[in-house]
Amino acid sequence: MFGLEPWHIVLLLGVILVVFGPKRLPEIGKSLGASISEFRKATSELPAAVRSGAAAPDAAIPAADSAPLAVAPTATPAPVPEPGEGPKGAG
Repeated sequence: MFGLEPWHIVLLLGVILVVFGPKRLPEIGKSLGASISEFRKATSELPAAVRSGAAAPDAAIPAADSAPLAVAPTATPAPVPEPGEGPKGAG
């Protein structure tokens, strides 16, 4: 099992117990279990989404003969004050 012997696992569990404490371990286990469950759910839904996406035509990709995309106008830079023309009240 990845080169880990049983005493490695016991040592890791001991370090985790010392770092997080006995009060936080149930919370960590619960959140880890929920994360694994969500991951399994997402990975089991992935093949169905790929199959349904492969059957649908690519409407999101524009054709080569379609109109080009509009480009947003660029902003003009703010005017730079001349030396000595600082804000009122400045030195």
